Amino acid sequence: MGKGKDKLPARSSRAEVDAFLSKLASIPPPAKRGKSRGRLVFAMDATASREPTWDTACNIQARMFEETSALGGLDVQLCYYRGFNEFHATPWVSDAKALLSTMTAVSCAAGTTQIEKVLKHAVTETRRSTINAVVFVGDCMEEDIDKLCKIGGELGLLGVPLFIFHEGFDPAAETTFKQLAKLTGGAYCRFDAASAAQLRDLLSAVAVYAAGGRNALEDFGKRRGGVALQLTHQIRKS
Repeated sequence: MGKGKDKLPARSSRAEVDAFLSKLASIPPPAKRGKSRGRLVFAMDATASREPTWDTACNIQARMFEETSALGGLDVQLCYYRGFNEFHATPWVSDAKALLSTMTAVSCAAGTTQIEKVLKHAVTETRRSTINAVVFVGDCMEEDIDKLCKIGGELGLLGVPLFIFHEGFDPAAETTFKQLAKLTGGAYCRFDAASAAQLRDLLSAVAVYAAGGRNALEDFGKRRGGVALQLTHQIRKS
């Protein structure tokens, strides 16, 4: 359930985007696994406050598949929580239509955050088989920060970066999300409905990283321009 909705920024600041791109560019490439596909956990807050932007997220995830198809593809697992103690994780899928169908069938429901379950699930999954990255999209945090950071530290020790996209401005969430990103070696960036295109490109960049590493990221930046081009410059600097 969202807090601080009356404090929504106009859009992500240039400094926040630059910091996110710089961090993504500095992360070591995913471990080589022969011809294996990249694997990414895409986790979302599906509580009531997220309903206005849920359709936007559905469209964005389809673009993530498109950008990684030439790199050998990307396997994605959708996770989301909503309502009273309701947490779901789909099977791993490699087809954009299959995942889009699942997401469009989900309805948001009022409830408190369950980020702890997201993090524990990511730890469990990566112990079964390598995960290249975890993406989390949410707007608030209503849990114990110490518990979350403990699990975030475990994820960091497993070498799995957490990329957090924060909708709006909730101070408690911002503090926690930034700490989790730091503990896992990932990155944090804020967005709102006015920056949907920016979010699309940033998420696509993470997907490209998961599927093909830093060289693929640089190629992506050259093709896409905008914040993706900023990413290319950051890669070269690092």
